[in-house]
Amino acid sequence: MRTARFTLDPAFTVGPVDPRLFGSFVEHLGRCVYTGIHEPGHPSADADGLRTDVLDLVRELGVTAIRYPGGNFVSGFKWEDSVGPAEDRPRRLDLAWHSTETNRFGLSEYLSFLRKIGPQAEPMLAVNLGTRGVTEALELQEYANHPAGTALSDLRVAHGDKDPFGIRLWCLGNEMDGPWQTGHKTAEEYGRLAAETARAMRQQDPGVELVACGSSGQSMPTFAAWEATVLTETYDLVDHISLHAYYEPHDGDLDSFLASAVDMESFIENVVATCDHVGAKLKSKKRINLSFDEWNVWYMTRWQERATTFAQDDWPEAPRLLEDNYSVTDAVVFGSLLIALLRHADRVKVACLAQLVNVIAPILTEPGGPAWRQTTFFPFAQASRHGRGEVLDVRVDSPTYETARYGTTDLLHATAVRADDGTVTVFAVNRSRTEPLPLEIALGGLGLTSVVEHTALADADPDARNTLAEPERVTPHTVGSTTLTDGGLETVLEPLSWNVIRLA
Repeated sequence: MRTARFTLDPAFTVGPVDPRLFGSFVEHLGRCVYTGIHEPGHPSADADGLRTDVLDLVRELGVTAIRYPGGNFVSGFKWEDSVGPAEDRPRRLDLAWHSTETNRFGLSEYLSFLRKIGPQAEPMLAVNLGTRGVTEALELQEYANHPAGTALSDLRVAHGDKDPFGIRLWCLGNEMDGPWQTGHKTAEEYGRLAAETARAMRQQDPGVELVACGSSGQSMPTFAAWEATVLTETYDLVDHISLHAYYEPHDGDLDSFLASAVDMESFIENVVATCDHVGAKLKSKKRINLSFDEWNVWYMTRWQERATTFAQDDWPEAPRLLEDNYSVTDAVVFGSLLIALLRHADRVKVACLAQLVNVIAPILTEPGGPAWRQTTFFPFAQASRHGRGEVLDVRVDSPTYETARYGTTDLLHATAVRADDGTVTVFAVNRSRTEPLPLEIALGGLGLTSVVEHTALADADPDARNTLAEPERVTPHTVGSTTLTDGGLETVLEPLSWNVIRLA
């Protein structure tokens, strides 16, 4: 096997990592909320019904901004249903996921959940632009953020929340380009509505930070044209445009699946090009950044096959939906997606792993039972902990392999982040399913003298996973053969592995 190589130099950087790159997503979908983060009566539940075992894992995961309450759910959501005494809140049909929503967990509970995670957990609230519009968005903003003295702010105080929630980051709807979306709109219809909503929200508070809906996938037939139309309407009114992407193997093609980040990087670069093209046409000096506020490995085909079997007269509460159990292979792809986000930290300023608990999530729970870490938990937790600082520009010289979907692809996918204290963390994936990959890194001008740690997530069984019966079957292990001499690092990456190499 030929050796993979790259050079790190402090003079060549991509940009600083925004902490919100390590965000997540809580939607009223399946068991994400109910029996996920909220389960009154559970042995670990606190006075607010929040599972403290899940809170502990969420803190360990290191998530920052948490997007809420959807997702597809938000396009039929009446925010008024989610406030006031929980026992008085109405039960509603949720068209997005063919379920019954009890509203026992709502806006105040969401903010309480964030406070208990810690100060790093920032609210990211989506407004309904599917079945509602400007008026309802303004009313929600006033209820949430105005200190007191108006009907809606005083209502919040009467509900027990004296202090305003201080929500700065808002999503203007969700996936409005998708025909599956309740209230689906054309780009022209949505662009005009988003602009009207953004303008009004800024009248109430000029300091809000707003995310316009981009395409819900690069494969959408309206992709790029949608962004161009929406941004032409909203360019001077919003700060970010959203991207959503999910990956799974197709027809057993694992080699292409392992190269999924090729598509993610292409998606990011194409949206950046579109944003900058619109800015140039408008002769604007403003730069639109990206909010990759849904991303993950998701076995969507399985969900679509199952969805056709649902009884139309059955509207269950918190059913088991989208509870993918992730393998080592999935975790390596997941880590590669994290690398793709970091490699574009100059423009990707928000990213939300979809979702946080149970629903295509790094944390699984059983009602009344334990909570545990999926294989994907570890790459995210490690990247969130060690991926803070300045992303260094990594240009790999790597052996390649052939994929059906993406053509010739590098076996090595890597990035590196330099922290404020000068330490450097390399994140690297070996996409080969069978062969180890020798790696050499030249470390010019970084003043690094030691390997603090090299861990790898890999297993002789690529389908190994953590389950209720074996919750710790897969964990990262230490690699002891990595050396640092004469300004260079040498190591060997195990086949099908996610690697974290910390240098000081």
